[in-house]
This record gives sequence, C-alpha cells and structure tokens, in this order.
Amino acid sequence: MSALEIAAVIASFMGIWLTAARRMLCWPINLLACALYFKLFLEVRLYADMVLQGLFGIAILYGWIAWARGKGDAGEIAVEPLRPAHAWGGMAAGAAGAVAIGWVTSRYTDAALPWMDAALSSFSLVAQYWTGRRHTSSWILWIAVDILYVGMFVFKGLMLTAGLYAAMIVLAALGYNRWRKAR
Repeated sequence: MSALEIAAVIASFMGIWLTAARRMLCWPINLLACALYFKLFLEVRLYADMVLQGLFGIAILYGWIAWARGKGDAGEIAVEPLRPAHAWGGMAAGAAGAVAIGWVTSRYTDAALPWMDAALSSFSLVAQYWTGRRHTSSWILWIAVDILYVGMFVFKGLMLTAGLYAAMIVLAALGYNRWRKAR
C-alpha cells in the first residue's frame, strides 16, 4: 500500500459516490482519480488498466458535457433507458475490445494479467460510456466488472484497491437503486 494508492482510493470512492448521487462534482473528482490510477497501474504493470485510465479521462470529459446538457426541469440529472440494441452493441464492442487489447498486451508487453486486464478494461469503457449517457444499466455492468476487479487486485497484492472495488460494488448497487427510482 503506497501513498499513491491511498490517494487514488479516496478520490475514486468520492467520485463514484458523487456519481451515484448524480452530482456534477463527480466529474472533476473522477478525473483526478483517473490520473492517480494511471500512475499506479504503470507502476504495477497493469498496462491495459493504465491506458483505460487515459481513455476514462476522455470519457469523463464527454460525460461531464452530456450531464450538463442532460439536466431535467428541476435541475436534476435525468436518467435515460438503455435500448436493447444499444445494450447488445455495447456488449459486442466490449468483447471485441477485450480480444484486441488482450492480443496486443499478451504479445507485445510484459503485462501481468493481459487477458483479464484487457477484458475488464474494455467492459469498463462500455460501462463508463453508458454512465455518461445516463443509463441506469451502467450500474449493473459496473457491478459485474467490479466483482472481477476485486479478484484481480487481490491477486496483484493491491489490497486497498481491492477493498475500494468491493466498496464500489456496494456504491454501484446504491447508484442503480437511486437511478432506477429517478426514471
């Protein structure tokens, strides 16, 4: 456990909590968390997750703009249903990304867990995109991804980060319930 991991955990927890509460402050806090985890994942050779943090940075900027435009009449962030065709498309994109990233990182890097890291990174991008689009279903995908992340981080000895992801499962369940009620 390093000071960097502690700072990343605190920023991530606050960012996810604010996202579940549908607060605009979640976006700058999540951007900070991405930068901290980018550095941490570089240090522990989880390269797909490192690149994921950079892509999350772009997705966070997108989500920030989308949420600013997606406020309802009462000033609350409005949630939107995820159409089945978009759900299947997202899952197909996640699977294709997992194969592509896994192939590259398994062949051209010394990645510690190239296939698992790739799959989790790819499906996290799908979940982040769905979050930016304000889809309640994003929380269900986050729960599934976070469960697997807990195992990967325990395996890599990142116990504090594993604990964060366990807490994020709870936050995702709370987010799902809050967003479902907001529809």
